[in-house]
Amino acid sequence: MKKIILIISLVLGTISQAKTMIDSAYIPQEYFSTIDFDEDCDACGCAAGNGSSGFESLLNPQFIGIKYFAQHYKAKENLFVKDLTQDQYFNTLQLWGKIPLTKKLSVYASLPFHFHEKKTMQGDIKINGIGDLNVMGIYKLLVSKDNFHQLSGGLGIKVPLGKFDEKGASGVNPSFQLGTGSWDYQAALNYKFQKNKVAVLINTDYTVKTENKKHYRFGNQWNYAATGFYQIAGNEKTIFSAKAGLQGEVYDQNKQFNEALPNTSGSALYGKLGFEASYKKFSLGSEIMLPAYTNLAGGDIEAKSRFSIFLNIGI
Repeated sequence: MKKIILIISLVLGTISQAKTMIDSAYIPQEYFSTIDFDEDCDACGCAAGNGSSGFESLLNPQFIGIKYFAQHYKAKENLFVKDLTQDQYFNTLQLWGKIPLTKKLSVYASLPFHFHEKKTMQGDIKINGIGDLNVMGIYKLLVSKDNFHQLSGGLGIKVPLGKFDEKGASGVNPSFQLGTGSWDYQAALNYKFQKNKVAVLINTDYTVKTENKKHYRFGNQWNYAATGFYQIAGNEKTIFSAKAGLQGEVYDQNKQFNEALPNTSGSALYGKLGFEASYKKFSLGSEIMLPAYTNLAGGDIEAKSRFSIFLNIGI
C-alpha cells in the first residue's frame, strides 16, 4: 500500500507541475491525438500483456480520466472436454492520463483495478484487485510543415503492483490474473495522417516480458492497429467523430523455469467500431470490438467480444 501511495503521489506531482499545452478553445487540426497505444489487456484477457483497446481520447490529446474495459472469452473447461463451455469475463476500471512535459514530450500513465470472473462446473471463480501500473514516455519524432503527417514514438515500463497467482497460471487461461508479477518493457511507434475532417492512425507496439519471482514468464507480445476517424459534426465547443478499424495481437509462448509451455501462444484480429464526442474540455468515447480471426492457446480459448467506454477531462 505504501508503494501505491508513493506512485500516485509522484503522478499527481507531475500533473501539478506540467504546463498546459492546449486550452478550451480547441483548433480542429489539433483534435486528433498523435498516439494510439494500447493498455494492459492481452489477447487472452488482462494482466498478462499490454494489448488492446486504445490508448487515449482523440479529441483531448492531453487528459486525465477514467475508463472501463470489458472482455468475453470462451474456454475449455478442462483437458477432458472438447467443447468450449467456460465463459470468462475480464473487467477493468482504470485511472489514466497523458500529461505534457514539453512541446514534444508527454508522459502517459494508467493504474487499473481488475474484477474478473470465470464460470466453471464447480462454481464461479472471481478475483479482483489492483493491477499493474503502466508508465510511458511519448515523443513527437516528426511533424510535416502542413501538419498533415505526424510520427511519434514511445518507451514504457510496467510496474508489478498486481498479484500473480502461480496456481491460476496452470489453468486453461494463464492470463486469468491481476498482474504478471514481472517488470515488463514496451516500445511503440505511431503514424497519423489528418486533413480536414478525416484522420487515419496506424500504430504498432512490442512488449518484452520478464520472468517473475515464481519463475514464470508470459510471452512477449506484438500489437498493431489501423483506425480511421471522420468528424460528423462540430463547432467551437462540441465535436462528434465516428471511428472504425482493425486491430491485431500476436504473442509468444509462456515459459516456466525457462521451459516453453504448450498452448500458450496465439494471435487474434478484431474489427472495431466506435465514437468520440467532446464538449469544451470533456470528452466521452466508446468502442466495441468483435473478432474477425482468433487462434488462441491452440484453440482452447476463443475470443468473443470487447467493449470500452471512457470519460476524460482535457488539461
